[in-house]
Amino acid sequence: MERRNFLKKALVATGALTIPSINLDAFGSVNMRKTESNQSALRKSIMWGTVGGEGSVLEKCKAVKAAGYDGIEPNSHMDRQEVLDAMKATGLIASSVCCSTHWNSPLSSPDEVIRQKGIDGAIVALEDAKAYGTDAILLVPGKVDDTVSYDECWNRSTECIKKLIPIAKKLKVVVCIENVWNNFLLSPMEAKNYVDQFKSPYVKFYFDCGNILVYGWPEQWINILGDRIGRIHIKEFSNKIADQKGRWQGFNVKLTEGDVNWPKVMQNIRKSYKGGWLTTEMGASGQEELSDLCKRLDKILTM
Repeated sequence: MERRNFLKKALVATGALTIPSINLDAFGSVNMRKTESNQSALRKSIMWGTVGGEGSVLEKCKAVKAAGYDGIEPNSHMDRQEVLDAMKATGLIASSVCCSTHWNSPLSSPDEVIRQKGIDGAIVALEDAKAYGTDAILLVPGKVDDTVSYDECWNRSTECIKKLIPIAKKLKVVVCIENVWNNFLLSPMEAKNYVDQFKSPYVKFYFDCGNILVYGWPEQWINILGDRIGRIHIKEFSNKIADQKGRWQGFNVKLTEGDVNWPKVMQNIRKSYKGGWLTTEMGASGQEELSDLCKRLDKILTM
């Protein structure tokens, strides 16, 4: 089961309209929050696919804003004009864009046609990010399974991402590789080497704090990856619940009530993370749940 399907909050539109890029600074000054321990701004965003409930893009953006968030992470392939209008109306900023095609068209596929679809989908994500005024996309590089070996995933995804770098450079948008349960990049040293092989400032890592709990400690990954991290997902996980009810059930815990050591995580984030945004990726439906999740993120920011 894919994580996006597990959360059951995906909302992907198919807007192909080309909209000129708006002048939104991805590291601007809207609702910037500074910690007492340093002077770098950490802003709060939420992954669009986790905003549940009924409503238009504008209605959901209003709810996100009212909950206390500074930004959103839209999916790629949404209606650009609708997203732009909603951000303008609410004052929300796009923190990054999540590529919506990397599961159905993985860059690790043995089928060249599917890999090309994955490349094309990532290009749309890059263009969406440029249009929304942000400088990063989330991209799952591929997956290892009984049909794709580890080395094949590495080599094929590397080849595909190399084709994206010139476009990313032109648009000034960074491709951020995320750690998910795809049986790939299972250690921070591997993740470090994977990013470093590209020798490009337009390839970084999108670190997910909750996903890592099944095989590591997020604070260690953050410390090792350092400034290679372009964006961070804030997500909780409970090893106890996972052991009792099944691995996927480990995500069924409220933020700050699981096994992530948030004080240590925040210590290392403040030491080396330069991406600015902390984006929650936990399902929330309705104003009450959105507000509660944002307040829990506020608590983490004080640690």
